[in-house]
Amino acid sequence: MIDLRAARTDPDAVRAALARKGAAEDFDRLLAADERWRSLVPRVDELRARTKLKGKPDAEQLEELQVVKAELKEAESGLAAAEAERDALALRVPNPPHENVPNGSTEDDVREVRRVGEPVSLEEPREHFEVGRFDMERAARMSGARFGYWVGDTARLALALYRFALDRLATKGFLTVLPPVLVRESALVGTGAFPSDEANVYELPADELYLAGTAEIPLASLHAGEIVPAGELPLRYVAFSPCFRREAGAAGRDTRGMIRVHQFNKVEQFSLTRPESSWDELELLLSNTEELVSALGLPYRVVVLPAGDMSSASAKTYDVEIWFPSQERYRETASISNTTDFQARRLMIRFRGEHGPELVHMLNGTAVVDRMALAILENFQGDIPDVLQPFGAPDRVAS
Repeated sequence: MIDLRAARTDPDAVRAALARKGAAEDFDRLLAADERWRSLVPRVDELRARTKLKGKPDAEQLEELQVVKAELKEAESGLAAAEAERDALALRVPNPPHENVPNGSTEDDVREVRRVGEPVSLEEPREHFEVGRFDMERAARMSGARFGYWVGDTARLALALYRFALDRLATKGFLTVLPPVLVRESALVGTGAFPSDEANVYELPADELYLAGTAEIPLASLHAGEIVPAGELPLRYVAFSPCFRREAGAAGRDTRGMIRVHQFNKVEQFSLTRPESSWDELELLLSNTEELVSALGLPYRVVVLPAGDMSSASAKTYDVEIWFPSQERYRETASISNTTDFQARRLMIRFRGEHGPELVHMLNGTAVVDRMALAILENFQGDIPDVLQPFGAPDRVAS
């Protein structure tokens, strides 16, 4: 959540920034609720002070004390209600975007940073599901739409891709993690996925658990409530996990093949840093992803997402988009974000700085994801990059 104390100091600047995410009205409601809460605090403090009598009270003082206690009970109830309203509204206010993030909310509003590699132009490009071996028909009979089996060499390609990324990042000092995929509500609130992305999360009501849509969610809670030793920063993790998304609102989009499905696998980078280091860390995570994509020989471009298309938690997000010949366009395959202190404030993750405990900054970024395997199938039409063969991938995929 945002730093409310700082927002009170310069509300106009914060409002203007949040307006770029379409959240100015939510911010104004939060400020109004915060003002109501703050206006009640002095009255509660006054009544509490009046309940503390010196010496043995006489009958008149006892009678007055009962009146004060009744007033205090009512005032405390009002204060608690105002605090609950303020806290609920605070969860709906996103992280303000960085000043160099472009305006807008659509894919046409991205700012292109660079292009790497020459897009493949094929006379008759086969789509990924024509090159690789997938079984979406049988998966649909079992699980419903937007699920699929990865079969044979295609499955081996995907597994090699994950191991390739995990090993590359381990050599860079990232600690490998296999996290839980079932999480409590607090983990989703902590990352900002709740309440902003509630519609896309699978719930298991009987167990009060949810299926995580990314390893970012369990990784963010790894140090929840802790004061991390300053000398250990930055803490860098790389995790493999299945990911689950309901894809609410995606009806009619990417219905062919495995581009947009409810279950996929991903290798995720995650960092905790000092605030002054987080923007350099964002560039490091981006360079890691670019290095992996370049090693695979895939043409791609890097863009900065516009303010209105970023996650609630992100202050700045880079997307790495890989070329898909069958669509003759770049498609998003990785997102790398700096959430500054937004998630750390919700999860209370701090380090002991020069002036006492301070919030860390938290960053996340895709290393590889299933969609990259689809891009390999389409760009090389069945041939597999040599870099993946030491990890168990075949020379060529047999469809």
